[in-house]
Amino acid sequence: MAASSTDTGVPDRRGPARYLWWVIVSQPQRVLLGALLGTVWMVCLTLPPYVLSRAIDDGLRTGDRSALVGWCAALFGIGLLNAWLAIMRHRTMTRIRLDAYFRTVRVVVDHATRLGAALPRRVSAGEVVTIGHSDVGVISQTLTVTGPGVGAVIAYFVVAALLLSVSPLLAGVVLVGVPLLAVLIGPFLGRLQGAESAYRERQGALAAILGDLAGGLRVLNGLGGKAVFAARYREGSHRLRDEGYRVGSSMSWIQAFSIGLPTLFLAAVTWLAARMAAQGDITVGELVAVYGYVAVLVLPVTFLIEGSYDIGRGLVAARRVVDFLNLAPGAWKASARAEPVPGPKEPSVLRDPLSDVEVEPGLLTALVSARASDGTDIVDRLGRFTSSLATWGSVRLDAVALDEVRTRILVADNEADLFAGTLRAALSGRCAPDEEAIARAVDAAMARDIVLGLPDGLDATLDSQGRNLSGGQRQRVRLARALLAEPEVLLAVEPTSAVDSHTEANMATRLRTARAGRTTLVTTTSPLVLDQADVVHYLVGGRVTATGSHADLFARHPDYRRLVSRGTGEGAENEDHEAEEQNAAARRTRPHPATEPTHEALR
Repeated sequence: MAASSTDTGVPDRRGPARYLWWVIVSQPQRVLLGALLGTVWMVCLTLPPYVLSRAIDDGLRTGDRSALVGWCAALFGIGLLNAWLAIMRHRTMTRIRLDAYFRTVRVVVDHATRLGAALPRRVSAGEVVTIGHSDVGVISQTLTVTGPGVGAVIAYFVVAALLLSVSPLLAGVVLVGVPLLAVLIGPFLGRLQGAESAYRERQGALAAILGDLAGGLRVLNGLGGKAVFAARYREGSHRLRDEGYRVGSSMSWIQAFSIGLPTLFLAAVTWLAARMAAQGDITVGELVAVYGYVAVLVLPVTFLIEGSYDIGRGLVAARRVVDFLNLAPGAWKASARAEPVPGPKEPSVLRDPLSDVEVEPGLLTALVSARASDGTDIVDRLGRFTSSLATWGSVRLDAVALDEVRTRILVADNEADLFAGTLRAALSGRCAPDEEAIARAVDAAMARDIVLGLPDGLDATLDSQGRNLSGGQRQRVRLARALLAEPEVLLAVEPTSAVDSHTEANMATRLRTARAGRTTLVTTTSPLVLDQADVVHYLVGGRVTATGSHADLFARHPDYRRLVSRGTGEGAENEDHEAEEQNAAARRTRPHPATEPTHEALR
């Protein structure tokens, strides 16, 4: 059974109530059918008391056997009808809830995909999981009000009309008493909604801490910080428990009232009807009918109370979903309102005015800074992951359609996700490259030994985030994946920081060869990589202070020389000798073309 169509439509993100309404109107025929079945079922529940009263008055009291048998047969038929209506109502409401569930899951997953690499910067993984599991379930449950909830309202008026035919006094008591029940429960519903909101906030924050704790457990052990994070989680868990007690307290009062008040109301109306029967104002059959009507009324009243409770929880959950859907991939909402313009047709200069960095097309450009965050910030701006005035050729980067930017400009960093699956799938992503292309990318990233070292080669299984690989192996897999994508512009953050110098030198050489003629930007302080760059920008305080080749900057700028030499603090008299040694080491570690590995082992 398909819960909904493949096309989810455009969700209404203007508020939680509007989102819930969008979920409802996205399946109008099914909702109307559910409301119809729920209404007919509720109304038909009022028929057995009437038929029973007729069987008593027309059959038992008068001794008319044929009338008694007829009314009993009618009662049996109505029971069968109610059973069939209950089954169909439940099936229809299940479809409605599943549609709402999977529709919301789809829009959340689709938006998470659109956010891409910006997602971890905007919201924690724990919050996304909580939204995608808990909140969507609450939203789907809220749609129950479209079936039995609508039927409960109509059944309330039907019961009042039936009681009016018996006694105007009893009808008046019912018409006044049911709204009074809602007024009594209203304050608890408001309190519950506030407690639910606070509980959800703490739940998302606690899930984020747990994700950090689990993801960095090995690092935390090494730094001795596991106890600190565990203490934070314990404290957050205690606060969440206290909020859970508040939620549970409100829920217990609501449930107590939803069962207790209708029961007391039933007792009061029955007592009043019994007095009227004793005084001869109504017959015995009518007394039985009144009891049946009010007993049936307990069910609609319970549905109304639970529906109000579900709506309150649904608004809280929908608010979380709407807040997530309103997250933009970057902070350029103003320009996003304008009609997107096409990007430059030919490879063009990427320029970041804030730092004065220019990335020329077809060249390998390197950014060098004492603070790694300076280079990362520039990559984020040029990759359109943060708001900026960056330009691409003659157009503003944030004016270009985001899909085009993501297709042509690829940001590769060392925090990129590696999903559980085969190594081939981790490298290929959504593409379907041939074996030759995979082999070239693997060789260019110096990842051939990874493939050969795994039991099944490219078909070997990787754990989530590549946890069964070392840090250097994960880095090379990520680089191979970026090279295999063959973007027009590649922005790589420290692509060789976790490998040894021999591997690093080979990676730098092969990166230059693999990206020959295409635009590439790397952030690094490694002289082995910098020696391969066409242009090097030296950054101080996040701005370009010098531009040139690695050899030129190494000779002319002592600060640059100390930085890329991974400064030993020895005097300036040793700097020229260090520069000569670094250049000689880089030349020695470059592989001779004759020793380049082939692709045969990967085929």
